[in-house]
Amino acid sequence: MRSRQELDFQARLITSYGYEVYREEKRLYWYDDFPHPNDETLATTYPHHRHSPPGIKHNRVPAPEMSFTRPNLPAIVREIESMIEG
Repeated sequence: MRSRQELDFQARLITSYGYEVYREEKRLYWYDDFPHPNDETLATTYPHHRHSPPGIKHNRVPAPEMSFTRPNLPAIVREIESMIEG
């Protein structure tokens, strides 16, 4: 996994993030907060979303587990553990 988080410690917020999940050298999926305001399918968790196959760059789904106000890494670790176990 590769991760990037920008934090505002004074406001206690994540101001930006990107989390990429890999198996060996293959990127399986990623989460980011880049806004896609014209994609109505992402409105429920705007701007949080996940890029998933097929067509990983343009296949975006809502990501309710991502937030600017709480830690995101525990949710990603649980997701990866579930993949390993399953």
